[in-house]
Amino acid sequence: MSFWTSILVILVLLIFITRFFTLKMYALKPNKHDDTPEKLGIGFEEVRVPTENNKTLYGWWIPAAKNSKHAPTLILVHGWSRNLGRMLRYIQHLHPLNYNLLAFDARHHGSSDLDDHASMYKFGRDVKAAVQYSLSRDIDTDSIGVIGLSIGGAGSTYAAAIEPAIKAVVTVGSPAHPVDVMQHEFKKHHLPAFIRWLILKQIEIKIGVKYEAFAPVNNIAQAVASFLIIHGEDDKVVLPSQGDKLNRAARPGQCDYWLIPGRGHSNCHHESGFWERVDTFFQTKFQKG
Repeated sequence: MSFWTSILVILVLLIFITRFFTLKMYALKPNKHDDTPEKLGIGFEEVRVPTENNKTLYGWWIPAAKNSKHAPTLILVHGWSRNLGRMLRYIQHLHPLNYNLLAFDARHHGSSDLDDHASMYKFGRDVKAAVQYSLSRDIDTDSIGVIGLSIGGAGSTYAAAIEPAIKAVVTVGSPAHPVDVMQHEFKKHHLPAFIRWLILKQIEIKIGVKYEAFAPVNNIAQAVASFLIIHGEDDKVVLPSQGDKLNRAARPGQCDYWLIPGRGHSNCHHESGFWERVDTFFQTKFQKG
């Protein structure tokens, strides 16, 4: 076997190995919710939200308790490998504050349609679809906000850049750039730089869109929305530096940044004053001039 043939064989093997690793690492088996808002004594309507590729998203539409036509509307977005049941704690606290709420499963999650693969990009497009669905309801179309957790927060930032109806966004533990988060995971597995590069390229090809196009750090300043970025100082999944990076990418005055000491990736909502701060942020942004 010649030298160049050997090199070609090695490259082909590396591509197959990295592809296997990629599929294994990012394979998702949709997990459906166990409970509904009924458990909280809150009425809701099961809905199907149309999204791209002729797919639909499963969701819960929860009208505000009073004067729903004039109440603000919040879209609730779960994180990677989760489902809308993750947002029940948010529904429990936000419904009494008189918001219309729409929680949904992103594509390839929960009870929503499968669509080849999941990605941060698709999260963003699904948030946009959820907003478009909300606009079809009898609501105040000038008071629409989003709360996104982790990848859901990243997708919400991208969605705000392509959907001007979004006026305010709260992210919790959101990545600033998909590559940063994946590199962090790769380093935990001590993968060589070339293998990491191959995996990243394969994922980008699979998504069909350049990372830079939907990375939150490149989109936040393009959004008309205001942002409250919340991050746990002890977050080991999405490092706190991601929250800082996203905050620094925003326009002057566009963003409030809350770094919470002693909190990790999934428990920021347990912080004292969390719900009051979120509510104050939205009410301030939705005030009519």
